[in-house]
Amino acid sequence: MEIRVDGFAALTATEVYDVARLRQGVFVVEQECPYPDLDGRDTEPGTGHVLLREGETLVGYARVLDDGTTWRIGRVVLAPAGRGRGLADRLMGAALEHCTATDSRRDVVLDAQSPLTGWYGGFGFAVDGEEFLDDGIPHTPMRWVRS
Repeated sequence: MEIRVDGFAALTATEVYDVARLRQGVFVVEQECPYPDLDGRDTEPGTGHVLLREGETLVGYARVLDDGTTWRIGRVVLAPAGRGRGLADRLMGAALEHCTATDSRRDVVLDAQSPLTGWYGGFGFAVDGEEFLDDGIPHTPMRWVRS
């Protein structure tokens, strides 16, 4: 198992393809939510791409955006083959570690798919606003509360 965080320029063409394929397979196909995944933020200089590989296979991914005064974690996804094994916990742990190691003074926020607020709460995130629909899927804004 390998977890690493890199900027877009450090990703290989194969890694970019694997990330796009995983995100499309889960968010667009499995969740039946056609949306503009390629939003222009992947290539921003401050964006961190958290890659979780099992051998040569990408089984998990998360994106950390640099919003200037906050870190925004999103696109958290596991391949079906990676689910139910605690890998999502390792993925989120790596995303949070990247945020705190890069600039620990900033807040960390995310928009959780609403059924997952309890899981994110296990990492110290608390609800930080009203539920809203994003492409037809209920989401809840959350903010990381440092312990």
